[in-house]
Amino acid sequence: MKLVSFLRNNKPTWGVAVEGGVVDCGAKLGKKYPDLKAVIANRGLADVKKFAKGRKPDVPSAKVKYLPPIGNPDKIICIGLNYKSHVAETGRSDAQYPTIFTRFSNTQVGHGQPMIRPKNSEKYDYEGEVAVIIGKKCRHVSKADALKYVAGYSCYNDGSIRDWQRHTTQFTPGKNFVGTGGFGPWMVTADEIKDPSKMTLITRLNGQELQRATTDLLIFDIPTLINYCSEWTELVPGDVIVTGTPGGVGFVRNPPIFMKPGDTCEVEVDMIGTLVNPIAAEK
Repeated sequence: MKLVSFLRNNKPTWGVAVEGGVVDCGAKLGKKYPDLKAVIANRGLADVKKFAKGRKPDVPSAKVKYLPPIGNPDKIICIGLNYKSHVAETGRSDAQYPTIFTRFSNTQVGHGQPMIRPKNSEKYDYEGEVAVIIGKKCRHVSKADALKYVAGYSCYNDGSIRDWQRHTTQFTPGKNFVGTGGFGPWMVTADEIKDPSKMTLITRLNGQELQRATTDLLIFDIPTLINYCSEWTELVPGDVIVTGTPGGVGFVRNPPIFMKPGDTCEVEVDMIGTLVNPIAAEK
């Protein structure tokens, strides 16, 4: 299934993407499952699949106003420097452990919604990535069992304010401006992606391909990331792990390429779909 969070009549709801649009499951199942995080936490995927089967869309595709698939995650854990091509272009050396930073939920926008370049920087960079959504509470998970704890996968644009990112050795400020990260368009449930090491990731800016990689090139693959993160924190349903970006980011190019108001950035993952966001200036 493709699970979608969206606005209907200016109120948040959720549903299943089907041919031609979205079935609004929140309208009927919302008391039991108020959002997708609740669906995941309460093992509700079977209920949702049964409800949506054979239904026609309530909202046509062209009128869906997408929200981030998980709008209220307990944690957004981001992984830096996780493709050798990106490590090489930044002049760094391979690391023994994953590089970790975090995002806040108010930094995320949904598919089709503007990603916001802030007033105080013009160095707004794209970073196409695969996001993993945790399905069950877990701690000290082995690599062999890690994928059992995945609810699904999505596309992510870890938009980065490069000058603020480099104020210190910690990445947090440059990764947490409001509305700078794209997330969506939906969550594809894990049963539809048996092997997440076989996905192809492509990032385009105004139609120009700037990044392309396959997820078998991750330095720390998805089971390793779940294992590592579960060693230092308790992962809970709806947590998001953003797995890292490949080479081709804008700040290393000559001349540098940064996103600016009026641009459109796309992050495509072949087994998931395409996240599209226009770029707008902060008001």
